[in-house]
Amino acid sequence: MPASLLTIVLLSISNVFMTFAWYGHLKFKDQPLWLVIVVSWGIAFIEYCFAVPANRWGSAVYSPAELKGIQEIVTLSVFALFAWLYLGESFRWNHAVGFALLVAAAFFIFYKPD
Repeated sequence: MPASLLTIVLLSISNVFMTFAWYGHLKFKDQPLWLVIVVSWGIAFIEYCFAVPANRWGSAVYSPAELKGIQEIVTLSVFALFAWLYLGESFRWNHAVGFALLVAAAFFIFYKPD
């Protein structure tokens, strides 16, 4: 798999884990905070096992700004699905506008003027 695609796949996997680490506990508000922190920390460790290689290998084909742009778009895409499927949140028009603006931001991050 080319590094350009592998980077996006690994960042996507890492963001699934990080989203659960940061927000998954919202369905378990009856659990003690210390337990939630420990479990979240363990999930975040797995996330790092995907994110660090993604950025290391991705830096061979992407600039740091491009890597960060990809990561932000992946993060928000994963979160939108997570919020809808796991937390039962609705996706509203203003969310769509925000995502469209992020796509515009990515365009400018990747745009290479002559």
